[in-house]
Amino acid sequence: MTAPGTPATENETPFAELTPEAVLDALDAVGLYGDGRLIQLNSYENRVFQVYLESGDVVVPKFYRPGRWSDAQILEEHGFSAELAAAEIPVVSPLALKAAPAPRHPVVLTGEPATLAHSMGQRYSVSPRRSGRAPEIEHRDTLEWIGRFIGRMHAVGAAGSFSHRGRLDIVTYGRGPRDYLLDRDWVAPEVLPRWRSAVDTALGEVQRAFDTLPALRTLRLHGDCHPGNILWSEAGPHFVDLDDALTGPAVQDLWMLLSGDRASMRRQLAAVLAGYEDFMDFDRSELRLVEPLRTLRMIHHSAWIARRWNDPAFPIAFPWFEGSAYWGQQTQQLNEQVDTMREPPLEVPSY
Repeated sequence: MTAPGTPATENETPFAELTPEAVLDALDAVGLYGDGRLIQLNSYENRVFQVYLESGDVVVPKFYRPGRWSDAQILEEHGFSAELAAAEIPVVSPLALKAAPAPRHPVVLTGEPATLAHSMGQRYSVSPRRSGRAPEIEHRDTLEWIGRFIGRMHAVGAAGSFSHRGRLDIVTYGRGPRDYLLDRDWVAPEVLPRWRSAVDTALGEVQRAFDTLPALRTLRLHGDCHPGNILWSEAGPHFVDLDDALTGPAVQDLWMLLSGDRASMRRQLAAVLAGYEDFMDFDRSELRLVEPLRTLRMIHHSAWIARRWNDPAFPIAFPWFEGSAYWGQQTQQLNEQVDTMREPPLEVPSY
């Protein structure tokens, strides 16, 4: 759930000079020498590569989009990852880096241990490659296992707090994105009145849902816990990409595992919680936030694309974004979300 970018970076193409040679030079600066083979991995927000080293190891450097996170925010994410790893929770954590004896380009390392590098105008970290496949989330046993994993992660998350990372709230992920889209005239004119009415009504329902939970507990979360960020191996699940780690309610790391009709989601939720509550209590009242959080994600996603439109990768990936058909579809989906948010929240069957 990518946090909004800052206006200072909207008109930039920050990765234009990140050629394969620059990627290898960045790794050279921290003593990791590539053998010339590298693959760009799927990532719109940052730039991520798989690089084969002369040593025979394979690493994954991630180059952070300028202006999105501060150094302190990135290092706080790295610290959270290290806490999880220390608790033997399988996450992919950044490597501790050391400057090469005579780097081709100057490098500055930050963090204790140093996990964030600055070189050639880029900020980057390096992680070991971890292989795996997509989880078979249609299986109850798989969902229970993932639930146990998230419960363990939340037990660590609840034991501390973030000082610099963002918070999941209606302003940052709802009203702010709505205002950005309206102020910058992104919504197709022929759809604008209907979209504005739908988004305002939807945000009113989101606000009402949060207002019913004045004592809502928050903790440190993964933040973007969808199946695409879970890799499965014979040892079970492990999470990749803590880039969206933030403070929010526990249900944020659960609802994206649910899909299908209401009956299907109830069964899936029961399986996830059967594992989750082995390690962490879950407040059932948070279930009234499932659809409001889905609604915030929808609104935020549109603004995220708009904020990144001058990055050449975005018009290629989302060619339909400027058309009226997209905004008409969004309007319809927001209206459907309003109806869904007015229904009783999900209930968990016995398990």
